[in-house]
Amino acid sequence: MTELRAEVDPAQGQPDTITIMLADDHPLLRQALRNVLEKQADFKIIAEAGDGEEAVKLATELVPDVVIMDIGMPKLNGLEATRQIKEKCPRIAILVLTVHDDSEHILGILEAGAAGYLTKSVFGDEVVCAVRGVAAGETVLSPSISQRIIKHALRHIAKPLPLDVGEKITSRELDILRLAAKGLSNKDISLKLDLSLRTVKGHLSEIFSKLNAGSRTEAVITALRAGILTIDDLN
Repeated sequence: MTELRAEVDPAQGQPDTITIMLADDHPLLRQALRNVLEKQADFKIIAEAGDGEEAVKLATELVPDVVIMDIGMPKLNGLEATRQIKEKCPRIAILVLTVHDDSEHILGILEAGAAGYLTKSVFGDEVVCAVRGVAAGETVLSPSISQRIIKHALRHIAKPLPLDVGEKITSRELDILRLAAKGLSNKDISLKLDLSLRTVKGHLSEIFSKLNAGSRTEAVITALRAGILTIDDLN
């Protein structure tokens, strides 16, 4: 998957600590994830949840940078838990880790606001890179899957949704948003526009804030619905 890599700007030095919450109803899987993630000096597990209701409660109380979310959980499934968390804390990045790999589940959870989607067949280092990716605002999907999902979502929209972003998207932000919509990574965008990686990340942060989005996919879908982007911008 083309976006499962960590991008570090040397000028920034050591990365900040990424706080993580695990939400899965299988204690053994949570322990396995904890064992993998806690080996990273910049990762800190701050909570675990065994069902969807607990996930929403803890996430909104503790506001971790990343929630690793299963879909099939008791009391409240991962899709609804993701939707509620994103409504209350839109800046939390949610990384789905599940056995489901069909388009319906992928589309549903991304429309609910998840920033990434992995199946439980992935290796530990892929999860580590994915956590860093979603924490940095990346979408953890290949560009082809991202565009297919976005186009599928748009087929069900009767007309563009109005969007009041307060501040307008600047021309530079629009350039970056268009490249992000095509599936380019932060590093590729920085090279194409001759900008530093830090500058690209700063612009993406502003874009997410203006669009009230927590991930690239969510930002692109919102921009498409609002008429800021068109389908042609995905190609």
